[in-house]
Amino acid sequence: MPYFQTTDFTLYQGDCLEVLKNLPENSVDMIFADPPYHLSNGGFTCHAGQVVSVNKGKWDESKGIEADFAFHLAWITACKRVLKPAGTLWISGTYHSAFACGFALQKAEYKILNDIIWFKPNASPNLSCRYFTASHETLIWALNEPTAKHTFNYENMKNGDWEDDFLKKPEKQMRSVWAIGALKSYEKKFGKHPTQKPLELLKRIILASSNKGDLILDPFTGSSTTGIMAKKLGRRFIGIDIEANYLELSQKRYEDLPLIV
Repeated sequence: MPYFQTTDFTLYQGDCLEVLKNLPENSVDMIFADPPYHLSNGGFTCHAGQVVSVNKGKWDESKGIEADFAFHLAWITACKRVLKPAGTLWISGTYHSAFACGFALQKAEYKILNDIIWFKPNASPNLSCRYFTASHETLIWALNEPTAKHTFNYENMKNGDWEDDFLKKPEKQMRSVWAIGALKSYEKKFGKHPTQKPLELLKRIILASSNKGDLILDPFTGSSTTGIMAKKLGRRFIGIDIEANYLELSQKRYEDLPLIV
């Protein structure tokens, strides 16, 4: 049974592998996934000028290289079953997870279309001063069936309103490096997920690779940024998360949606 449901916005609580088993085959047009990076190891990082723990919850703890890769391969394979042949999967990650996900995509016989660098102009500094400051995440965009013709709204990407991205030149092709800043204050009105993505990032992804009326799925929905933007842009949405508190946050954001978009 859904945790929350309207005509075009559905949330499920549970392990995404179990929930995906019960969704119809070839029914989803686009998936955005922000899987665990497996970084909750007792370390520290910098956030908003403060030293904070990197621990996000049991769901983000590593079980070792082999087990972590098996997890990524399992959910990526489960997504392949529910995606339409021409459907695409977007995965967000850092070097801690992106390479494993990229290999899993190849093992599952997707076609990788692009890797996108999401540049963060206001990234937090590196506390140890022993590494370069991490200022980007990687997005992998992959097609379910390599011979299918995927959706890419080229003109929208080339000539859309992207004035907040100082890297995007007017009337030029959208390149694979995107400058998108941090969450706006209203995006945290009811609290925030520890890996919450900006609405602006999902706006670009959804506009690029789906059409109005399409069904979009997020197997690690968190606070459902994907779903909020999908609703705003006239798409349908299914979100899955194992944590009830994040689904509650998602529901609050959805019910407040007319005020924030």
